Amino acid sequence: MFNRRHLFFASLLPWQAAFANERFEVTYTDAEWRKRLSAEQYRVLRKEGTEPAFSHPLNNEHRAGTFSCAGCALPLFASATKFDSGTGWPSFYKPLDNAVATRVDTDYGMRRTEVHCRRCGGHLGHVFDDGPKPTGLRYCMNGVSLAFAPQAK
Repeated sequence: MFNRRHLFFASLLPWQAAFANERFEVTYTDAEWRKRLSAEQYRVLRKEGTEPAFSHPLNNEHRAGTFSCAGCALPLFASATKFDSGTGWPSFYKPLDNAVATRVDTDYGMRRTEVHCRRCGGHLGHVFDDGPKPTGLRYCMNGVSLAFAPQAK
């Protein structure tokens, strides 16, 4: 049974305290975020949700271009770093410089590294250490958190 005691102890977890103290360049009220984003984008970007695997078209995007934050348009990943991880989410081995930030995520009884946009704090996904060379990292991103702009010809 989940009760107020659980909420109290959860509020003491270090990751929640760290998140509460973070400040971002792009900020909106909750009502403004709801107006700017689709319901699914809001659920993922602002409430740290996850879209179903293999559900977003950007998983199959293979053109040259840039993947940006759907919340604030900050460029996040170059298409040259995208690879097919077989997980059902767009995956990259390296973000652009100064694009993302991370924090420890202990939801669901496991320890993971959550990735968010460094400019607006929008939840993007998680990073794992099972990616390809040269970094060995797999930035597993929610497609709904991203926007894609093809490279100009």
